Amino acid sequence: MFLRTFLGLAAAAATGLGASLQQVSSFGDNPTNIQMFIYVPDNVAANPAVIVALHPCGGTGQQWFSGTQLPSHADQNGFILVYPSTPHMSNCWDVQNPDSLTHGQGGDALGIISMVNYTLDTYSGDRERVYVMGFSSGGMMTNVMAGSYPDVFAAGAAYSGVAFGCFQGAPSATPMSPNQTCAQGMQKAPGEWGNLVRNAYPGYTGRRPRMQITHGLADNLVLPTCGEEALKQWSDVLGVEFTRDVAGVPSSGWTQKIYGGDGVQLQGFLGQGVGHSPSVDEEQLLNWFGITGGGENGGGGDNGGGDNGGGDNGGGETGGGTVALWGQCGGNGYSGPTGCAEGTCKVLNEWYSQCTP
Repeated sequence: MFLRTFLGLAAAAATGLGASLQQVSSFGDNPTNIQMFIYVPDNVAANPAVIVALHPCGGTGQQWFSGTQLPSHADQNGFILVYPSTPHMSNCWDVQNPDSLTHGQGGDALGIISMVNYTLDTYSGDRERVYVMGFSSGGMMTNVMAGSYPDVFAAGAAYSGVAFGCFQGAPSATPMSPNQTCAQGMQKAPGEWGNLVRNAYPGYTGRRPRMQITHGLADNLVLPTCGEEALKQWSDVLGVEFTRDVAGVPSSGWTQKIYGGDGVQLQGFLGQGVGHSPSVDEEQLLNWFGITGGGENGGGGDNGGGDNGGGDNGGGETGGGTVALWGQCGGNGYSGPTGCAEGTCKVLNEWYSQCTP
């Protein structure tokens, strides 16, 4: 077992009775020198589930810890949260790197797998209940992890991401990369997208992660087509056909897309008027993962794009024409609100400003 070394974070938020986000400095093979942060609740369950939560471009694991309410749900349900953090490429994940796009090869992806294995070994975690979620670049990396390591993850949930392999061959995967073909809605046939996933792990015949794709239809940074293409990809990989749309789920302005008849393997959520914003509904997410709710189907009519991104409020607004934490609040071509409900509007480049803590 790898040496367990924790470094306390003076600025880390604490929840529960005494648990707080901690950094692990030695966790195994880490070819790109990314960082690991972990949240273990005081009342951790026996053989706990593990959720890997991936931050957006410009963010960090510590910030993403505060980006959702998952830590408080971990306190209630006893699962462990792993927060990888990349300091490279403007804090964006290497979703264009052939190493990350290939099983066992390297890249950020292999470092994240080392974090998962460390957590499972250290806390006797349940290897059948390992999940991954993320927003923006983290949503893109969620698809990468599910594609490159289907033997590790039981399910994934990607928010405002792109299909697996969409950025392959690009010089980088940041909003200021010279080639934005992927984020502007690159289209392929379902079989082409599916082959990218299958070629990431040649010969693999085991289970594939159940997938949930959420995207705002007013997203002008990672265009809505990206979410639709990701659904095409996973439909092909999982062998499930589109079945029906369900309007108004979870709220007005959202449409739930059901695949395979019952949506157990694949679901999508598209939000009318919702921009580039983390539309995470934690209760629905945990139900989709099977951690709560007694099922693995996303809760049927009660699931969808989230309380902080739903409806017709555009751009991930909360109340009063403001933008939710981690949402887009500025940039060339952006026409939505510029005020942040939480944090401040930070300029990352001329095209993209983001509400950050």
